[in-house]
Amino acid sequence: MALALSGGGDSVALLQVAAGWARDHGRPLLALTVDHGLGPDSARWTAFAGRAARAAGAETRALSWTGPKPDTGRPAAARAALGRQLADAARAAGARVILFAHTADDVAEGEVMRAGGGALGRLRDWSPSPAWPQGRGLMLLRPMLDVGRTELRDWLKGQGTDWIDDPANDAPKYARARARASLLPMGEGDGAEPRRMRVDCSSGEAANRQPRLALSRQDDGSAAVRSSPLPLGEGSFTIDRDVAARTLAATLVCAGGGDRPPRGDRLERLLDRLRAGETFTAVLCGARLAAGPDHILVTREAGEFARRPRPPLPLPPGVETVWDGRWAITAAEPGWSVVPAAGRLAALSRADRARLNALPPAARGASPVLIRHGRTAPVLAGAVAGTRSLVEERLALALDRMTHETDLEPLAHGATPRNHLFSGADFTEDGSAPRFQGSRRE
Repeated sequence: MALALSGGGDSVALLQVAAGWARDHGRPLLALTVDHGLGPDSARWTAFAGRAARAAGAETRALSWTGPKPDTGRPAAARAALGRQLADAARAAGARVILFAHTADDVAEGEVMRAGGGALGRLRDWSPSPAWPQGRGLMLLRPMLDVGRTELRDWLKGQGTDWIDDPANDAPKYARARARASLLPMGEGDGAEPRRMRVDCSSGEAANRQPRLALSRQDDGSAAVRSSPLPLGEGSFTIDRDVAARTLAATLVCAGGGDRPPRGDRLERLLDRLRAGETFTAVLCGARLAAGPDHILVTREAGEFARRPRPPLPLPPGVETVWDGRWAITAAEPGWSVVPAAGRLAALSRADRARLNALPPAARGASPVLIRHGRTAPVLAGAVAGTRSLVEERLALALDRMTHETDLEPLAHGATPRNHLFSGADFTEDGSAPRFQGSRRE
């Protein structure tokens, strides 16, 4: 497991808990600290976090956010940059889960910021990494969402454990600091719902005992998929008109290969048109939604390659390279580059065209093809390189179809891929598209 360690009180408390769990279960723990370079003490804080990790028995790795920093929107840019850094380091170490030390106070502050018009997403205890494609296959676990910040610091004080207080957390120029100042200190359980994992820091004995992670999952149906996307292959899906907003947003983002969800107003307009039974075509998040009388098809919008042309992407031999946020391609030989099939379909071999003809026409131009040494004659990527679609697994993660760390384990070579989108689904008698009842595998 990996753990995001800033050196603040929340992350130091989680370090202590996770290190104890790792020792009990024989698991290595890697503490990752990103030096954001935004303050004069950032290097000193990174060194402190490294010492704390080693003292707890964890491995440690220091990362750096280098390059120019934006003058506006710096907190959001920092979150995105840190997410990419953490994801890259966790994947390189072989971790599939990153622990984050968000607390009940973070949840409350986020609600205040959203009420004020902020676009900050809601914190979930188990969710896929938002960094894309760096975070592919990675999940984030936040086991302390029902514990207050004050309670954790009281426990650390009782142990004689130090932590860092970043003055930026109280700077009024930042929205989170203003939200924090507007809230009264939160006690344990104030407005918090039961979570999958809880930290037990009972009062009275808190100074003398180790908090423990205890399983306390509640399935309240919030993760139910009202209308499951039906995969058609190569990142294309059909959906029903009664699709839930969250499901539609995730399907569009994953099919489009990007990392930004649709704006709420645009998503609502799209849902209204679907509910009204309209026949139309729309492009959102780089995905194409074609609503016909019988079905709705969602696929990558091939026209995006013409509107925003990109040069061929070289494929270093033996290195997995992500193309268009949707495909992981590994070439065995040098000289290959990947480009979209759009504009090159007629130049493909008869066999390659026959393979593409199995896809919906709108999806064919977004398929990856390879060219070698700048030549124009393309070949389908799967014919000459290791090629796998990232879209189906990414959507399964986003829709909570992979609810445990073991679901993330890589398959043995040659094994049949699991279709996590259909895990726990009830199929109709004719074997057509499944209808989910909100069941989750325990």
